[in-house]
Amino acid sequence: MAAPIDLDQLQSFCAIADCGSFTEAARRVHKTQSAVSMQIKRLEERLGHPLLSREGRTVSLTDHGEALYARARRMLRLNAEILDHFSDEDLSGSIRFGVPDDYAVRLLPVILSSFQRTHPRIAVDVRCQPSEELLEGMRTGRYDLIVFTQGTLHEFGELFRTEKMFWVASHGGEALAMDPLPLACGPQICHWRTNAIDMLNRAGRDYRIAYTSSNATAIASAVLTDLAVGFLPESALQPGMRIVGDEQGLPRLQDTQIALMRASHAYGGIYDALSNHIVASMGNLDAITPIGDAAE
Repeated sequence: MAAPIDLDQLQSFCAIADCGSFTEAARRVHKTQSAVSMQIKRLEERLGHPLLSREGRTVSLTDHGEALYARARRMLRLNAEILDHFSDEDLSGSIRFGVPDDYAVRLLPVILSSFQRTHPRIAVDVRCQPSEELLEGMRTGRYDLIVFTQGTLHEFGELFRTEKMFWVASHGGEALAMDPLPLACGPQICHWRTNAIDMLNRAGRDYRIAYTSSNATAIASAVLTDLAVGFLPESALQPGMRIVGDEQGLPRLQDTQIALMRASHAYGGIYDALSNHIVASMGNLDAITPIGDAAE
């Protein structure tokens, strides 16, 4: 019978895959760089394949490394679940959590306040940034958990919700009737912006970028004050917005996928407590955040 794979080696492997650096991975797993290098060497010998490709200072996964990564993550998660099951310790500690402010405006106060009531010994340090910046922050070790929008060329993450995207305008406003159509949207790296512009181009609808911001509150304000027409997912709709679409000649937008990503150490305990709360809360949107007077 083959000996089990060393979970400590898998932890170091995942840390390297996440950050692309032996030096940073060693810091994260509290080992010396030489110790981490030896762990990877032994893991590669154990599996009989190279797992990491080194080009100068850049470290990336080989095909075999890609195949191992998701499986290693599942093993780390199961290990944490087993330890949690037999632990009688109270949950306490701090979590560095990142979330796009598209969701934070309406969901974050309710979700985190209810979490704080049920888990008063867990401190959550929250930062709101665009998804692309959150993913970079996860790579560089600034977060333990992030919620982000998939479609950002990042394959990893736990998809937990798919939402419809809506065109939105101000009730009684005139921006919707303008030609070209004035748009309020995120910067060029924004996945939603890319999709919306692609759909408008395919439909042959003229438009102009009238308002650009990485801040969801600023974009919502531009829509509500009738400066422009915008596009938002279900959980980001606000009172005062009018949902528009086919009848106004606007093409249907692709659904958006919301995922959660963890650092390689962020399984079990306080991390599962927060992630499970977020997933459950966003799965019950109607009860938590009614859309208000946003309507067809």
